[in-house]
Amino acid sequence: MSSVQSFPPIVGDGSRVLILGSMPGRASLLAGQYYAHSRNAFWPLMEALLGIDCALPYARRCDALGAAGIALWDVLQSCTRSGSLDSAIVESSIVSNDFAALLRQRRTIAGIFFNGAMAERSFKRYVLPDLGAAAATLPRIRLPSTSPAHASLTFQQKLEQWRQILPLLRS
Repeated sequence: MSSVQSFPPIVGDGSRVLILGSMPGRASLLAGQYYAHSRNAFWPLMEALLGIDCALPYARRCDALGAAGIALWDVLQSCTRSGSLDSAIVESSIVSNDFAALLRQRRTIAGIFFNGAMAERSFKRYVLPDLGAAAATLPRIRLPSTSPAHASLTFQQKLEQWRQILPLLRS
């Protein structure tokens, strides 16, 4: 078991969509980058949806996300777990990030999308009860996890569901 910490949010002044994971996996933590595992579909999905080249250096991909109106963060600030799987998180160790502060600072955020079921469950349990009324009413949609551990859907099936972020980016 080890204690793990999430990264700061990637958020721009005009962010419209907030995409939330649960907690970075081992490869991401070692690299210091969101979705660093070579088989994670997140960056390929962003390339397919927004034209953000997966081969760009990480900092440029993050800048491109911000320019596209996407903010990225994790529901959990810290937790204890063994390995990289969400199922290995020790429930009693969970500390959530401060979403009330983020949403006060970034009033342009118009919707929250969860990268998988654990992110959604954790948000509902640890964040939603403490959010103000306005933030609590933001649309929230669970998308299929981009993790390589979630292999029940093909890339194309995930892509079709992830297209749900596009209308909020265009509004």
